[in-house]
Amino acid sequence: MASKFPTFNLPSEDQVESIFLEQLDKCGVEYFDYYLLHNLNRILYEIEVEKNHLFDYMKKWKTEGKIKHIGFSYHDDATHLDQILTEHPEVEVVQIVMNYYDDNESMIQGKACYDVIRKHGCQVIIMEPVKGGALVNIPQTAIEKMQALYPHASTASYAIRYCASYDGVVAVLSGMSNMEQMQDNISYMLDFQSLTKEEYDILAYTKQEIIKTWKYQCDDWSVLDDNDYHVPLSAIMRSYNSLLIQPIPTFGAELNYYKTFRSGYDRAFEKADYSWLNSKINNAFDVNTALQEAINFLTENSFQGYIED
Repeated sequence: MASKFPTFNLPSEDQVESIFLEQLDKCGVEYFDYYLLHNLNRILYEIEVEKNHLFDYMKKWKTEGKIKHIGFSYHDDATHLDQILTEHPEVEVVQIVMNYYDDNESMIQGKACYDVIRKHGCQVIIMEPVKGGALVNIPQTAIEKMQALYPHASTASYAIRYCASYDGVVAVLSGMSNMEQMQDNISYMLDFQSLTKEEYDILAYTKQEIIKTWKYQCDDWSVLDDNDYHVPLSAIMRSYNSLLIQPIPTFGAELNYYKTFRSGYDRAFEKADYSWLNSKINNAFDVNTALQEAINFLTENSFQGYIED
């Protein structure tokens, strides 16, 4: 049994205890096996978690036997994750976005965050293993490679087994919409087999095939990062492209990252003129137009309503 504390919706510290006790009561249990602070990032960590001493409450509840394992879910970069885990060694588990598509994307940083968690000796809970369904409906070229190896293996099975193959993963949270999907998941997890090298190679190929479907294409995204504001504009554009390939673009994981990401830079970068970069990408697209489109989408649909524009 697991539950989370609503860190983004806490009016005052004097409500912390009552919120937790109400959760126990509604679930009809005396304790939670895993209890997580919900949706941590660098901003919530400062304005809610530390300000209201939430980790101190977690430690107290554990001492009282009301929770068994202390954790949090996380949507930010690996650097700030390392800071939180260094300052709070009582943490035992962290829930992160992780999948074979996002692991090296600079906004989500799935693999880098995983490495930080394991460095601190914590367990890992993985969310978004099939990226909102985007890793189910993949290009036909990739499907053919998967089926050539295992004719009856689903595309989702590759994505979920990728996550479950990592050491220290206690659970892979798959959003299942029907009984068929649940039965499929159970079929390959009952007698779990880690991915082989050949399967890893297929997933690397699959990501490259997915990238070919992006709205905005560029031979070398890194050239966008050489700008006066030292902002990795490539991360913004890649995140926007990634949102557009998902079944519900307005509900993609990237929307939990952008406002936090931009807080680390001079916000003037969002209105700057980058027309000189057009030639750097061989006029693949108009940088000003595409970047503004991406920024507008990321801010207007952001889950981070608690962060002021």
